[in-house]
Amino acid sequence: MGSLASIYERVGNADREFRCCDTAFFVQATGARADAAVTAARDTADSLESQLDAFESKSAVSKLNREGAVTNRHVARIARRGLDYFDRTDGVFDIHQGRVERDLKAFLRGDSDSLPRTFDTGTVHIDDDRVTTDVPLDLNGLAKGYIVDRAAESLDGVARCGFVSGGGDMSPPTGRVAIESPYGDDKPLKILDTDWHVATSGEYRRERGGTDHVYDPTAESLGSRHESVTVVARRDCMEADALATTLAALPLAEAQAFAEAWDGLEALVIHDGVFHTTSGFEAHVLDA
Repeated sequence: MGSLASIYERVGNADREFRCCDTAFFVQATGARADAAVTAARDTADSLESQLDAFESKSAVSKLNREGAVTNRHVARIARRGLDYFDRTDGVFDIHQGRVERDLKAFLRGDSDSLPRTFDTGTVHIDDDRVTTDVPLDLNGLAKGYIVDRAAESLDGVARCGFVSGGGDMSPPTGRVAIESPYGDDKPLKILDTDWHVATSGEYRRERGGTDHVYDPTAESLGSRHESVTVVARRDCMEADALATTLAALPLAEAQAFAEAWDGLEALVIHDGVFHTTSGFEAHVLDA
């Protein structure tokens, strides 16, 4: 008998590429009703993006940042997780920085030549699906991972498997995946063989004038401290997304200690051309 994967492939195989969250998404399903599954995954991603895009005036996040309150179960889930990470990272991962995130993205897009110079403090309250805040929120450090997670759920089914990849974040891969080099060459840094969620963050992805999308409010600094950070996380892609961003913002020694201490997390940090891995990272690497 063939492997389970080969049996699925004989039943059906489908994939889609599309834009979401200002990046390229790829969805693949193998098995029964694969084509319908990838269509459902794309529809899920599109629906969530329309609710979570802080730069879309009609989205739930825009309404929250404009009016200070919104009732939306997805926003509430993401904000609740964001507050948890705010506490667990001692404020390095900070969803209270919506103004900073807006101004920084405008700079990176070339719409502005001014960088944010100050960081904000504020309060957020969550009651079931209702979120209230007195400061604009930055949920982008979680939204893409959340969308990947929810889209991947759409692929689940009897006699079917699949995965979702979006701009360096992915659900547990169904095969081997390459870690992209931050140096502009085609040779991958490593080949992963893992059933954990994956996320990559780094200065090379979105950069202008030596500044990228990463910031650390506790140090009042802008920009990733490393060329690249790749994490694998047991919990979900939202956690991988958040912790890759957190490690990118921390100095090397602090990033290493943080990653080692976090249960269900392994990381590869590229700093000044040197590879730094947590003690269990190589277990997720092919032929380690």
